[in-house]
Amino acid sequence: MEDASKADKWLLHVDGSSTTQGSGVGLVITSPYGEDLEFVLKFGFKASTKEAEYEALVIGMRMAHDAGA
Repeated sequence: MEDASKADKWLLHVDGSSTTQGSGVGLVITSPYGEDLEFVLKFGFKASTKEAEYEALVIGMRMAHDAGA
């Protein structure tokens, strides 16, 4: 198996939050070219911070894939 070069790597940063008002996350997807795609998501369901971050991870991976990762 070949190692992917650093130029081929995408980065996904996730920060989740949960309050009595609801839960949400911030996502930053960085392309191999250094372009940042920033998103803020508010969930329509109650979730702990860990659950919000997990949901964001799954969504972020889908968004990165759709962006060409």
